[in-house]
Amino acid sequence: MGKTKHGGPIKLDTSWKPSLWASLMPMGLGKIKPHHIRDTMKVAYDNRDNLGYAYRILTQGVCDGCALGVSGLYDQTLTGPHLCTTRLNVLRLNTMSAMDAKWFEDVNALRKLSSEELRKLGRIPYPLSRKPGENKFTRISWDEALNRIATKIKNISPKQLAFFLTARGITNEVYYTAAKMARFLGTNNIDNASRICHSPSKTALKRSVGIGASSCNYQDWIGTDVLVFWGSVPGNNQPVSTKYMYAAKKAGTKIILINPYREPAMEKYWIPSVPDSALFGTKIADDFYQVNIGGDIAFMNGVMKIWFEMEEAKPGSAINHEFIKEHANGIEELRKHVMNESWDKIIQSSGLSRERIKEFAQLLANSKNGVFVWSMGLTQHKFGTDNISQVANLAILRGFFGRKHTGLMPIRGHSGVQGSGEMGADPFSLPGGDFEEKSWDRIEKIWNFPIPKWQGDIVGITLENAVLPDGHERKTRLFYTSGGNFLETMPDPDFMEKCLESVELRVHQDIIFNTSTLVDAKEEVIVLPAMTRYEQPGGGTSTSTERMVYFSAEVEGPRIEEARSEWEIYVDLAARVNPEKKHLMHFSNAAEIRAEIALANPNYDGIQHLKNRGDVFQWGGAWLCEDGVCPTPDGRANLIPIEIPDLNKPEGHFYVTTRRGKQFNSMVYSKKDPFNNADRYDILINAEDAKELRIAEGENIVVYNKYGTFQGRAKFEDTRRGNIQVHWPEGNVLIPKGVYETYAGIPEYNTAVKVEKADTFHANKDLKYVEREVEDLEVNVG
Repeated sequence: MGKTKHGGPIKLDTSWKPSLWASLMPMGLGKIKPHHIRDTMKVAYDNRDNLGYAYRILTQGVCDGCALGVSGLYDQTLTGPHLCTTRLNVLRLNTMSAMDAKWFEDVNALRKLSSEELRKLGRIPYPLSRKPGENKFTRISWDEALNRIATKIKNISPKQLAFFLTARGITNEVYYTAAKMARFLGTNNIDNASRICHSPSKTALKRSVGIGASSCNYQDWIGTDVLVFWGSVPGNNQPVSTKYMYAAKKAGTKIILINPYREPAMEKYWIPSVPDSALFGTKIADDFYQVNIGGDIAFMNGVMKIWFEMEEAKPGSAINHEFIKEHANGIEELRKHVMNESWDKIIQSSGLSRERIKEFAQLLANSKNGVFVWSMGLTQHKFGTDNISQVANLAILRGFFGRKHTGLMPIRGHSGVQGSGEMGADPFSLPGGDFEEKSWDRIEKIWNFPIPKWQGDIVGITLENAVLPDGHERKTRLFYTSGGNFLETMPDPDFMEKCLESVELRVHQDIIFNTSTLVDAKEEVIVLPAMTRYEQPGGGTSTSTERMVYFSAEVEGPRIEEARSEWEIYVDLAARVNPEKKHLMHFSNAAEIRAEIALANPNYDGIQHLKNRGDVFQWGGAWLCEDGVCPTPDGRANLIPIEIPDLNKPEGHFYVTTRRGKQFNSMVYSKKDPFNNADRYDILINAEDAKELRIAEGENIVVYNKYGTFQGRAKFEDTRRGNIQVHWPEGNVLIPKGVYETYAGIPEYNTAVKVEKADTFHANKDLKYVEREVEDLEVNVG
């Protein structure tokens, strides 16, 4: 799929350029901004008991934060050291000592703590058990724990068994072993956190251009004509990437953000490792297109409509006809569809004027190169796959992929996620392919045991299945999760708690407690202490957003005595369930897993050679679809007409979406967002919208719909009118349960709500009245 090799890191231009400065005030004094030096000092203090080990992790290990792929302090994009506060914040998870045993004596006391407070108690020291009616966790041996789990597995149907793996710190070796173990045990109910974030990216890119990963590199940002971010704020989620954007600005690249909120982190940023940026900040985005939540499809249809109108006046002025002729299908069908869309519908849905849409269309038309980057602002919708195929349509029409300074990039938020589906750890995939007949035959020859042929469930359905009646063949009776906190990541937390309580045996394989760990189970909760990636014997690998496969060696340091490598736990469990065939599910060391990965996923041929600190290779070459040739049946890309979704926002309602603050996934590190000074219960609302509702800034307000009620304070921010934002997971009470994207099964995280002053709401409405008022509000918008 790719031929050209990545050329290695390029030298960062650190010459001072005052025209890019964000402020003349040194160090951004008086500005709302991250305080990198203060945060770094706090991290050093928090890790004071293990500073040597912490230093070795940072300088020897591959980052277990975001998916940029920093190995030690260096990456494959730019020269020089790279270190961000996201990585520093998760550092303590690796260096903590074990929890004090006194905490296991009173579960009710633990339930009074937040996940942040639970996290600070320390690492899980040994296997634990808690049964119904017990207010304490009891220490058990590894043999007891795994034998109980194995016995339960043998006494239920494989369709009643499910596995889940989170993203932080999990290696390819663990994902692969889990994927193989699940099928060895007869189940396809296995899922991972990556699929909940980016599965529409994979499904859309496969149908549009035949690939399931980023087509380009981070280096392609630097020197491209235009770098467009859709619903993605890497300044907040992947902080080191601000250095890439700084380099791109120096090279003359225009940076555009398409998002309902004018994100402060993309407007200006103080990059601590670049002297002039650390002092005076850097202007990041050149322009902001503030679409409605869910309005991206309409916006992109408008862009293409402008292009086809330009083509009528002057052929070749907007569309790369030579590229289309050689490498794409469907242009006439797309043209007819787009030209039939009315401007009234496009403008209403997108929230942008025809003039603004034309500005963006002309910017792309005048650009020889472009890189499109997106994240959960596009994917976590019930039409997420269509969102991404629209982005692909724009890239295909301009020929913006398969060569230098162009590409389609679903940017990843966690270091372990790119490899998860590529290792087969979800219900729609097997190592190196989709869950389909040709993959079954290929993998069965490698594994030497039959693969169950029925379609497995995504994790949301798996959890909902726990409340099915007894006797149902899909009732989830054993749920085994490696990390993850479903009370704080899924819509409708109360319902999620009911689901977790309804599972007979629930296994939490983790390094720390969280609030989900404390939920009752019908028969037993078993907690297993896992190793971190830096403790894994024989090291481990992770795959970055740009398909770089990095080797992270075992790092010398203190250990939790009874913690075990996650892949070893899976191997041991499989042997106890089916001892007669345990040789088919056996690995002696991590190197053996890598050798088998190279066979099972041909793209990963090369992983078997990774064994030393700093080892890395990129699967697929520098660019997928190089020179426009796609790995589709006919080698061509597919232009796909996409209908504008019917958002149906009722009169007087707002669209609401969830946002992140200073956090890593559900792990919150500060009550304040360093970019806008919002706290966790601030509701971001446009000042003009608030004025119409006679709401003052800082006033208590209520956001509600038929699914839930959220009370917070009004914070005036530059959001698109009619759109508000609440923090995730606090605002998840507003999100409907059981709404999934059609093609990829991603949960919907956006909906329609009403907003009122708190005193008015509480004075005039009881819950029944609220439900009556919104009972017809069935719409779930993006």
